[in-house]
Amino acid sequence: MNEMAGQISKADAVISSLNEIQEDVTVPKNVRIKIDSIISTLKEDMEMSIKANKALNGLDELASDVNLQSYTRTQIWNVMSLLEKL
Repeated sequence: MNEMAGQISKADAVISSLNEIQEDVTVPKNVRIKIDSIISTLKEDMEMSIKANKALNGLDELASDVNLQSYTRTQIWNVMSLLEKL
């Protein structure tokens, strides 16, 4: 039970980080839309490992977007690192 609570708080941290990126006005609109989709995936009622994998795939796709600022890409990599620990 305690492990699950830890996973939930890590997922909340990931969602919080994604919200920060999404609220950044310098982030391209298509990236913000994709982040919104990833946040929705993380809030779905399914196994954490499945949600994390789906989110990682989406973030990996975003990280290779050529229109992304380097600091935004770094933020995305940091979120991916958090997700990999779930």
